[in-house]
Amino acid sequence: MPHKITLTGSATGPLREYDRYVAFDMREKGSPSAPKGLKKSTFISYTVFVAKKAFNKTGLTKKSIMQEKILIQGEPTLDIPIDECPGEVGVICFQITVLPNKKDKEGNEPNDKKEAKQEASAAQQEVAATKQEEKPVTTSQPATNEEKKAEKVQTEVKETPVQEKKVEPQKKQITNQPKGTQDLLSFDEIIVPEEFLKTRPNPQKTQKVIDFVKRTGRLDEPLTIEKGSNILKDGYRRYIVAKTVKMDKVPVMYEYQKS
Repeated sequence: MPHKITLTGSATGPLREYDRYVAFDMREKGSPSAPKGLKKSTFISYTVFVAKKAFNKTGLTKKSIMQEKILIQGEPTLDIPIDECPGEVGVICFQITVLPNKKDKEGNEPNDKKEAKQEASAAQQEVAATKQEEKPVTTSQPATNEEKKAEKVQTEVKETPVQEKKVEPQKKQITNQPKGTQDLLSFDEIIVPEEFLKTRPNPQKTQKVIDFVKRTGRLDEPLTIEKGSNILKDGYRRYIVAKTVKMDKVPVMYEYQKS
């Protein structure tokens, strides 16, 4: 079974055109931690080869490819001549996707929030106006004996001690996260087994999860990890998507170790 590879980022060099394909260079950071006794990896350089037909569908140009953030899914190759592959690893691209720009999202959000606040304040003003209209006009009149008795009864009821109900402490709920989320963890805390790293998730299903995150700002389901060891048990596709769109933390649910 061939090895699969996923890259995210922008091109680090100009686009090079050939007869039926284009090529460009990318670079990614190595793992933030390495097993004890081994040296940490810094940066790895890649040369990506994409068919012209697939590249043209993305709408990318020679200038924009160095500015736009892209997702590459493919497999490594050693069959490309050295003069065409300056990177340390050559990658044959099966799918290329342009990822959304965070600045575009942030630019649209303030307008929506302003409109929502304006609508909320207008509604509050209308409610306040209707309440003022409904208030009855009171006139000061001497209280009758019956009214005085009623007031005494009310004061006596208020003065009688009432047993306060014990309020049970509410559990903290994690909002705006998928159902079943028990915690939020950063990528550095999650350990991905080698068997997952050797697999290549279905690109179409991966794209559906990416589209869902773009619409809602969260994953559709939490990742399942082992309690205590933080080893990933299920949800490798969602792990890749969250890492691709650079989410700060990912929602997880725990699977307890069998004793």
